[in-house]
Amino acid sequence: QVQLVESGGGLVQAGGSLRLSCAASGSILSINAMGWYRQAPGKQRELVGVVSTGGSTSYADSAKGRFTISRDNGKKNTVYLQMNSLKPEDTAVYYCNAAGVITPMYILPRDYWGQGTQVTVSS
Repeated sequence: QVQLVESGGGLVQAGGSLRLSCAASGSILSINAMGWYRQAPGKQRELVGVVSTGGSTSYADSAKGRFTISRDNGKKNTVYLQMNSLKPEDTAVYYCNAAGVITPMYILPRDYWGQGTQVTVSS
């Protein structure tokens, strides 16, 4: 079974920074891409940023210039989200996603989600 464990959420003042971490564990043969999504109360879950196996990144417009997503070269199934210049509107539960995961158990790739970590930005 594949598990994603997130850490690093918390309460921060507007203008501050937080760094989220996510580690995928289990019988993983490969992961196509890892990303971060967020869901604010009463809103749909939305993409924040994604990084491919090759290191290509993509961000939501709201995250560009403030957030940086990266994968740990030494721990290839670990992804980080560095969030700077945080705003109250960034308040949400942040979820880690592993897309296109290949394991010995299943023929087809699957997507997995973490349990979520709360980020609260006060004004």
